Amino acid sequence: MTATLAGCGGSAGSGDVTLRLVAADYGDSSANSSKKYWDELVKEFEAEHSGIKVEVSVYSWNDVDRKVREMVDAGKAPDMAQIGAYADYAAAGKLYEADDVLSIPTQADFVPQLSEAGQMNRVHYGMPFASSTRLLFFNKTLFSEAGITPPQTWSQLAADAKVLKAKGVKYPYALPLGPEEAQAETMQWLLSGGGGYTQDVGTYSLDSPENVKTFAWLKNDLVGKGLTGPTAPAKLNRADAFAAFARGEVGMLNGHPTLMKMAAEKGVKFGMVPMPGINGKAKATMGVADWMMAFKQHGHREQVRDFLDFVYSEKNVLAFSHQYDLLPVTTSASEAMAADQDDKDLASFLKELPSSQLYPVGKTSWAGVSADIKSQIGKAVSPNGSSSAVLGELQRKAAQAEAAE
Repeated sequence: MTATLAGCGGSAGSGDVTLRLVAADYGDSSANSSKKYWDELVKEFEAEHSGIKVEVSVYSWNDVDRKVREMVDAGKAPDMAQIGAYADYAAAGKLYEADDVLSIPTQADFVPQLSEAGQMNRVHYGMPFASSTRLLFFNKTLFSEAGITPPQTWSQLAADAKVLKAKGVKYPYALPLGPEEAQAETMQWLLSGGGGYTQDVGTYSLDSPENVKTFAWLKNDLVGKGLTGPTAPAKLNRADAFAAFARGEVGMLNGHPTLMKMAAEKGVKFGMVPMPGINGKAKATMGVADWMMAFKQHGHREQVRDFLDFVYSEKNVLAFSHQYDLLPVTTSASEAMAADQDDKDLASFLKELPSSQLYPVGKTSWAGVSADIKSQIGKAVSPNGSSSAVLGELQRKAAQAEAAE
């Protein structure tokens, strides 16, 4: 749908209110564009709410955050935006608090980890819209031919990768630390090593002893031994790693639910296990969420509440999750998915959600820190790289950005 950049929330008839939503496209073609999901949802909503019209503009992930920024900067914010981050707008005082635009039952239904990640200074602004976790995918055929089993520890992962390499597998373990999504692969490994991006109190701890040890191990025991394939991790993007897995060229890699469909469509037989830790299963996996937010500019609080309560109904949350192989963001929809045999492929991901940790999205500094990680972290596993030096520099810049919040 075309964007309505002139939106000032004008009427759509006598007494009517028009809400404007900008949303991200989760589809990979016109056939499964999110536009179809929103068209059907809005049609049903408007049939039940005669005084409210909803106009939805859908953009690719490459464009949607920029489009919303341009609208806000031009003084023409949408009523709602479904995008990747909320903290900057919350810090600028432009957003409604979640309890202003959600009924109590709807707000209470969010998965606790996701609800907490939507808070800034303990005030809830970001409403989770879609979520996923990560598991270690492995190629069943390659593992069977090599006579190995899925790893449960780092040492087993390295041993499996060594056998796969000896069998001629192109990417025994695919380590995408390229600029597309290096912050995700990085966080998964940091968590498996007992560290993470922040301390328990919420301050950045990128160069913690645990994190430095994790990247030293990656450099010395995987990359340095030629177990991550012909492409340097700093140049390998997630999309390319996923495509290689779907071609049967990868033994193991971290993946989210989208990879299931990609691999199945190419006939790759795969299994999924929790991410190995140093001495056993990692204590936490990485969770990811995208966010819905409501802007105060046009003052349509009651109408926005009606619409968002409808959006977050169990039926609609499940419909979106099924359409794009994502995890529900509400407890009621999660329980329904867990009980449905048709959703058994997602059960492993769903099981990891309660113990997952998310990016520190409540920090306005996170966007810049994430960008720095994307561009720099690959150097930590390069032949001349130093995990302590790279992580130390990232921490220095992160601490400066955090102090400026």
